[in-house]
Amino acid sequence: MKRIVLIQPGTTEYDKQGRVQGTLDVPLSEDGRQQVEALASELQTAVNPTALYVAPGQASQQTGELLAQLLSLKPRTLDKLTNVDQGLWQGMLVDDVKTKQPKVFRQWLEHPETVCPPEGETIPHACERVSDVVEKLVKKMKADSTLLLVAPNPLASVVRHVLSGADFGDLWHGDTTAGSWESFEVGKPKEQVVESGG
Repeated sequence: MKRIVLIQPGTTEYDKQGRVQGTLDVPLSEDGRQQVEALASELQTAVNPTALYVAPGQASQQTGELLAQLLSLKPRTLDKLTNVDQGLWQGMLVDDVKTKQPKVFRQWLEHPETVCPPEGETIPHACERVSDVVEKLVKKMKADSTLLLVAPNPLASVVRHVLSGADFGDLWHGDTTAGSWESFEVGKPKEQVVESGG
């Protein structure tokens, strides 16, 4: 069985403040580092990973480096997994977007694939590049191997969608999912969630 374990980086100060991060390069907070350390110990016993791939960006890179040290793996950066560009919303408080653009905000929550943030990237475009990356990774995987994939929200929601067909869910509240993981069986006609934690 081939498995991809989707890992969300530990929390950042922007997560705590409820800000839209997108492609902004925000490091892990101290809490985030502790989350990743706890996560590594859980992953070691739960999934026995064989490879580690990491999205660009400080929080993802720092998460990958910590996991690599604690799990004795070599992290590889996947440039195509840059987070979804949220354009002019980046750095804003989620509540400010909700107040200033209530209709667009509601549409983003209910049907994010139909919204393009001002000067940002659409979810369908992000899905295309994530699908390309996932397809190549699955082809390279050996049978009975487990690959760790570190990706921040909203990109993590896009990865989850590509792997399982799941709804996008809440694309902005990274503080509630930071430092968590989900395991997907891949290489079959229909991928499925096997287990999760964090």
